[in-house]
Amino acid sequence: MLDAPSLPAVHQVADTVISETHATPADLVVVTLFLLAWRVYPLVTAMLGGRYGAINVDMAQIRSYWMRVMMRRPDTRLLDANLIGHTLSTASFFASTNLILIAGVGGALFGGERAYRSIEDLPMLAHAPHLFFAAKLGLILACLALGLMDFIWAIRQLNYSLALTGAAPHEGDHLRLTRYADAAGRIFEGALGSFNSGVRAYYFAMAAATWLIGPVAFGLATFGVMFLLIWRQVGSSAARGIREARLLIDELEAEGYCDPLDQAETPTPIGQTTPVPPMPQ
Repeated sequence: MLDAPSLPAVHQVADTVISETHATPADLVVVTLFLLAWRVYPLVTAMLGGRYGAINVDMAQIRSYWMRVMMRRPDTRLLDANLIGHTLSTASFFASTNLILIAGVGGALFGGERAYRSIEDLPMLAHAPHLFFAAKLGLILACLALGLMDFIWAIRQLNYSLALTGAAPHEGDHLRLTRYADAAGRIFEGALGSFNSGVRAYYFAMAAATWLIGPVAFGLATFGVMFLLIWRQVGSSAARGIREARLLIDELEAEGYCDPLDQAETPTPIGQTTPVPPMPQ
């Protein structure tokens, strides 16, 4: 078993990094806070979502209900596939944009001394040695690369969701249909979770870009991004509207008005689903 590094060894590594790159202790602090914020943000939103409600938490319940509704409306399943396909197109667009940004940052990072000098001459940017400047660009590149991997994984899972939508049965006992809907909902929710992570990487990449200005700007941008993301999840008008819709669905389901797998419906000749009317006496 490997022993944990001693405190003097950690200080020695930090001193080496500072001496080699001319980074200040403030730079090391804000980078640590940045990485911690990115790691802690999903935990914070999950905690706030369980207590106050958050967009990601409420939307997970709404998508789960959508998959249960989908099981009993085969005549409108094409609409469900089109809605998922729209999300797939959006994820593909973000992935393509991400590739362009990665190419731009990579060109500046590996463009040699000429690219370094041209960027260093820009106003408001803090002067730094080439190695330290490359580390700043490398952090931006890492954020974008992680976002790209999230978008790619979201695209794959959305393709799985399309297959599950097309193969969804519309006849069978309640238990089996519920299990299928829950399985499809988990895949769909995982796809949207990866998509949200990819979009979140844009926010943190913008915060990382402010490190080019200086550690103070980097720290303020990190806190600003965290505040903006949490406020949009919990306090925005969209969050309040989604929370109200989710609570309404919960109330209807609790009262027995909104259980799609218990609705006995028969498709009509024109492709709509309507309840079976009573026979006239």
